[in-house]
Amino acid sequence: MAEKQVVSSREKILDVGEARFARRGFAGVGLREVAEAAELSKSTLFHHFTSKAALYCCVLHRVLLRLEESLRPALERSGTPLARLEGVLDALIDVLAEHGATSRLLLRAIFEDDDLPEESLPESDALNATLARILSSMEALIRKGVKEGQFRPISAKHTVQTLIGATVYHFASGDFGAQLLGQPLFSAEAVKARREEVKSLVRFGLTMPESAPAGEPS
Repeated sequence: MAEKQVVSSREKILDVGEARFARRGFAGVGLREVAEAAELSKSTLFHHFTSKAALYCCVLHRVLLRLEESLRPALERSGTPLARLEGVLDALIDVLAEHGATSRLLLRAIFEDDDLPEESLPESDALNATLARILSSMEALIRKGVKEGQFRPISAKHTVQTLIGATVYHFASGDFGAQLLGQPLFSAEAVKARREEVKSLVRFGLTMPESAPAGEPS
């Protein structure tokens, strides 16, 4: 019989924080309710996290580390830029579908910077460094595709923005998205369909005819 995995108090707090922040945002969550939901004392919570802002940043950072770990094999594999980018999109969609709160949490975070204290937090610095690594890796892959003539002379930054919208927004859209598609967003069938739709968008929107010359985006 397999041994039951022991979850640390820190991980319990992060799990609860991720679910609560995704549902109600930074301002709508109190530390007391996080501690109670994790079945821990508030003093235990403060032992791990010095403030709500620190907890929030750590929750976001853990999510980004999870994304980075999922994307790394596709980013580092051999193959054409198109094949690698499709692998990145498969991995991104799969991890967003597996962790239902992630997309809504990330989408909320874009608009909640003003709620955080102005002073820089160590947790915030680590969070921003991880985000920068993910974005720069995706941009570098797209620029490589442009340089090699496989992708049109597009802006790597705009393309990453578009792909984030096509993946993160999709799984954060909740009832609206499900109503629009006429099926649950997180069903196996819907997730498979989303993978194919986004990859089709890349194939027909980014790639060039083989006869087109290579170029760099302006």
